[in-house]
Amino acid sequence: MMQGDHQVVVRKAKKEDEKTLLELVSSLADYEKLDPLDDDAKERLVEDGFGTDPRYVAYLAFEDEKAVGYALFFMTYSTFLARPTLYLEDIFVLEDHRKSGVGKKLFMECIKEAKNLGCERMEWTVLDWNIKAQGFYEKLGAKPLGDWIFYRLSLDGKAN
Repeated sequence: MMQGDHQVVVRKAKKEDEKTLLELVSSLADYEKLDPLDDDAKERLVEDGFGTDPRYVAYLAFEDEKAVGYALFFMTYSTFLARPTLYLEDIFVLEDHRKSGVGKKLFMECIKEAKNLGCERMEWTVLDWNIKAQGFYEKLGAKPLGDWIFYRLSLDGKAN
């Protein structure tokens, strides 16, 4: 797919992409003003994605062969639909590559994967200050769930 004069390619991440994925996750942490992953978290992230029992799937986006974004998702389950739901944990594009179709191509690949897996829907959260992301999703037909409140219980006793 051509975006202007740039070739955008999206593909499933492989074990040999671990360094690239970790760099992009680090860039997302910078963007969201979060602490970077420590070495133990990096090891867990690699094992959980590329080990013997993967807990998530990641896709990488390349523009002119340079990794410029990623999407990371896993399955949840809806008892009322009796079908899986693709939960999009992260979708991120480096700032200087936004508005070139990379994010949309990543998102559409997630939709395709959700359909292939028999999912009835996709879900994700968006930070309340990230108006650009909210606009991006709404332009693609997504709607915020105004009647649901997102809760978190941290099992390690920390506030994260």
